[in-house]
Amino acid sequence: MPPAAETEPSPSRPRLRAAAGAGLLTGLLFCLAGALAGSYPFGARTRNIVDLGQQYLPFHAYWRKLLLGQTEGDLFLNWSSGFGSNFLGDFGTYLSSPFDLLVLLFPADRPELALYVITAAKIATAGAGMAALLLTLRRGPWPVAAVLGTAYALSGWTFNYGATVPMWLDGLVAFPLLCLVGEWARRGRRPVLGPLVVAVAWFANFYTAYMATIGAAVVLAVRLLTADDTATGPVDETTTGRVGDTRPVGDTGRVSDTGPATGTGTDGVSETGSRARARGAVARRPRLAALLRAARSVLIGIGLAAPLVVVIFLATRVADPTPPTAFAPAPWTDVLARLLPATASVATPALFIGTPALALALTLPFNGAVAARARIGWTAAIVLVTLSLQWEPTHLLWHAGASPNGIPYRQTFVLCGLLLIGAWLSTAQGLPRPAALLGGGLLLAGAAWASRGSVDIDRWTYPAAAGAAVLGLLAATAALFAGRRTGRVLPVLAVVLLLAAQAGETLVTGKRIEEQQLAKVSWAPRVGPWHTDMSRAVAEKEAWPRHRTDPGEVPGGNDVLLVGGEGADYYSSLTADTYSRTLAGLGFGYYAKGRHPVSLDNPVTDAIFSVGTRMRSTPDAPLAVDRLPRATITVTDTPVPPLVTVHPETPPKEEGADSAFARQERLLGHTVYDVPETRRDGGTLIARCPAGSQVWLWAPEFQGGAALDGRPPVDFAGKLPSVLAPMQALGTVPDTGEVRVDLTPKAKAGPRPKLPAYPVGCLVRERLTTAVRQLTATGATEVRTTGHTLTADLPSGSTGTAVLAVPRVSGWRCAAGDAPLTPARGRLGLVAVPLDGRAASVTCSFRPPGLKLGGAVGAAALAALLATAWLHRRRTREPAGRQEFTARAHEARPAEKSAV
Repeated sequence: MPPAAETEPSPSRPRLRAAAGAGLLTGLLFCLAGALAGSYPFGARTRNIVDLGQQYLPFHAYWRKLLLGQTEGDLFLNWSSGFGSNFLGDFGTYLSSPFDLLVLLFPADRPELALYVITAAKIATAGAGMAALLLTLRRGPWPVAAVLGTAYALSGWTFNYGATVPMWLDGLVAFPLLCLVGEWARRGRRPVLGPLVVAVAWFANFYTAYMATIGAAVVLAVRLLTADDTATGPVDETTTGRVGDTRPVGDTGRVSDTGPATGTGTDGVSETGSRARARGAVARRPRLAALLRAARSVLIGIGLAAPLVVVIFLATRVADPTPPTAFAPAPWTDVLARLLPATASVATPALFIGTPALALALTLPFNGAVAARARIGWTAAIVLVTLSLQWEPTHLLWHAGASPNGIPYRQTFVLCGLLLIGAWLSTAQGLPRPAALLGGGLLLAGAAWASRGSVDIDRWTYPAAAGAAVLGLLAATAALFAGRRTGRVLPVLAVVLLLAAQAGETLVTGKRIEEQQLAKVSWAPRVGPWHTDMSRAVAEKEAWPRHRTDPGEVPGGNDVLLVGGEGADYYSSLTADTYSRTLAGLGFGYYAKGRHPVSLDNPVTDAIFSVGTRMRSTPDAPLAVDRLPRATITVTDTPVPPLVTVHPETPPKEEGADSAFARQERLLGHTVYDVPETRRDGGTLIARCPAGSQVWLWAPEFQGGAALDGRPPVDFAGKLPSVLAPMQALGTVPDTGEVRVDLTPKAKAGPRPKLPAYPVGCLVRERLTTAVRQLTATGATEVRTTGHTLTADLPSGSTGTAVLAVPRVSGWRCAAGDAPLTPARGRLGLVAVPLDGRAASVTCSFRPPGLKLGGAVGAAALAALLATAWLHRRRTREPAGRQEFTARAHEARPAEKSAV
C-alpha cells in the first residue's frame, strides 16, 4: 500500500470531504423528509408545531425588523411585547445564534421560509461537525464518516425535538465542536481558538451548550484514559488511509491483556511491570496538563459569553415559575423502542440513529480489532450516560439542577453522538469481524424484541428497521468480500448500500414524526392573509408612543412580534413573574402555565395601558393545517389616557382586593364597576346591577360556556395550571337590573365550577369616560421614547405619583426632572415615580439586570484570552506574523516536547 502521505497529500483534506459530504447529505435528507410529509416549504401543511409557531417564528420575524431598524425598541428593550419586556434576555435565549442572522436574506413576508433555512443550516452544520470529529478521533474512510455524521444530525432527537425547537439545535452543533476543543487541549494545540469556540457555543444557546459541554467532558475523559499519545506528545491521528488500512493509531492499537505486571507502550510492545508503572507516572502528568488546558478553554469561553449568559441567568430567576416537575424515568421498554425508526414521544429519549449505525455501535464491545482499553472505556461511557438519563440526580445534573417542564430528555443528542463515535471507532479501520457483527446484531435484535409492546412503536417502525437491516447486511457482505482483486467496486458498493439504508430509514422517520406531531400536539397555521392584512392595518393606525395599538388575537402567539403594534401578548421562557401575576390579577388570561399572557379586550385595562386602537378579527373559516388563515379585521379607536398618568400619592382603599375588578379600579384610580354580591342557584349566577351597564364575568378556572339571560354563550377555557381564562363581556344589563348568568361546564371540568368570590362586575361606561377625561387632563402632555428610554413632560406643579403603563420588571431606573436615575418604584405592578411638584418631567431607562456584572466577567475573560495568546506565542517562539491558524508541518513543536 502506498504511504499515507502519497495517497492523502493534506491531512485536513479527508476531514473537509467528510464534513462537506455530511453537510450536503444532511440538508438533502432533511428537505426530502419534509417533502414526503407534505410540509412547508415543500407542501401545504404547516410546520408550526407548539413553540415553533408561538415563539420562534414571531421572534425571528421581530429580529429581522430590529436588525433593519424597523422597531421602536432595541437590543435591551422590546416595546411591542408584554407592554415592554427585557429583550436582551429573549435575544440570548432565542436569537443569539450566528445562524439567526440569515433572516436578513429573506423578505418580511417569508419568516417561515427564513426559519426553515436556519433550521436546515444548523442541522447540516451539526452533521459536518460530527464527521470532522470522527476523522479527528481516528482515521478511516471519509465517506463512512460522512454517513455517520449525517446519522448524528438526523437522529430521532432532531426530528422529534430539535427541528421544532430551533434554539436547541445550537447544542447539536456545539457537541462535536466542543469535543474538538477537548482534542486540542489534549494535544496542546489552538489555545486561542478553543476558548473562542466555547464562547460561540455558549453565546448561541447556553442551555444546550451546557449539556454539550458535559458530553464533551465525557469524551475527553475517555480519550485521556484510553489514548496512548497523550504521554508522547501530539501525534496526528487525522490522516486517513484507504479502506482496509488497519494500522493502529493512538487508542486504536491492541493492548496486551496479560495482567497488571505488563503494559503497552506507544509502539504496542509489552513492557515490564516496573517500566509500565514508571511510564504510568509520567503519563499522568500530561493528562493532568490536558485537563487543565481544557478547563482553561471552557472557563475563558464561558467568561467571554458572560455578558449574555449572566443576563439570561438573572432573567430566569425572576421569570414566571412553572409548576414543579417530579422526574419519573421512562419504562425501559419505551427507551429501547426509541432506538428504532418512526417513533415519536416527548416523554421518552429520542435515540434513533439508524439501524445500521446502531448495529455498528453495538459491535464495539465485541470488536477485537479495537484495543481492550478503548473498548471498555467507550462502552462504559455509553452505558453510564444511558443510565444517567434515567436516574433523577444525574437527570438534574444534565438540566442544571431543575427538572424541565415538557420534554425531560433534552440531553439525548449527547448520547446519540456517543453511540455514533462508538460506531466509528469500531468501523473506521475496517468492517468488524463476523463474530463482532453477530454480537452487535444479537443485541440489536434483542432490543427490538424487548420493545415490541411499547406504545411508541409505529406501524412503520419494524418494516423500516427490517429494510435498513437487510441493506446493512448486504453492505457488510460487500465489505467483507472486498479485496485487492475486486478493486474499489465492492468498497464503493458497501458505502452506497450503507447510505441507502441510513437514508431510507431517516426519510421514513422524519415523515412519520411530522405526521404524528400534527395529530397529537397543538399547532398554529402558516403565515397567511390574516397576518399580512393585520400587519397592514396596524401600520396604518400606529401611533406609538401617543398610545398603543393592539392587534388582538392572531393565529399563533406573540402576535405583536409577528404583525406589529404594542400589546399584552407575550410568550417567552423569561416572562417576568411580576408581569404574569399583575396581568392575571387584572383579569387577563394566559397559556403555558403563566408564561404566555394574552391580550384582554376590556375598556378598563385599555385605559390603564393606553391601548387607543384595538383590532378585532373574525375568521373566514376554521383554522386548518393545510390552509392559509383568512379573517375580516375591524378597527376601533377609543380615547385613552397617555402612557404616563399622575395619581394621588396614596392608592385607593383595597376594598374587594380579591377581585380583578377592584384591582383594575385601583390601578385606574377611579371607581368604574358595580361589583354585586352574587348567589348561586344550581348552575346559575344571580346578581343585580345598574340597568344598561355591561356585564363582565371573571372565571379564570372555568371551562365551559356562560350565557347572560338566554343569549348566545361565551366560551371559557380555564384549565389550571396550564391555562387561565380571561374575563369576558356577556352583554348589557336589562332594564329590570337583574343579572342571570347560566354556566354550562364541559363534561371533563366537573359539575360545579370553581369561581372567585366576586365573579361578576358591571361596567358603567359613563364613569369610565369621566375617569379617562380626568387622567388625560392631569397626565403627560407629551411622551417620547427611544430604544430603551421613556421621557414624559408633565403639567407644571404635578404632585403625587407618575405611573407608567409599563410593568415593573427588574431593570427599570427612573428619575423626576434632572435627578439621577435610581431603581424604579412600583405601584400595583407598574413603574412609578414619586413627584414633589417641582419636576416638569420624568425619565425612565431600562438596563437588563446582570449586564454590568456580565460585562466585567467578559472583560476579565478577554484579558485571560489575550494573556494565553501572548504566553503561547512566547513559549513557541514563532516568528512575527505567524498565527496559530497558519498551516504548519506536522512535526512536534518545542512547547509540545517540553510539556512531555
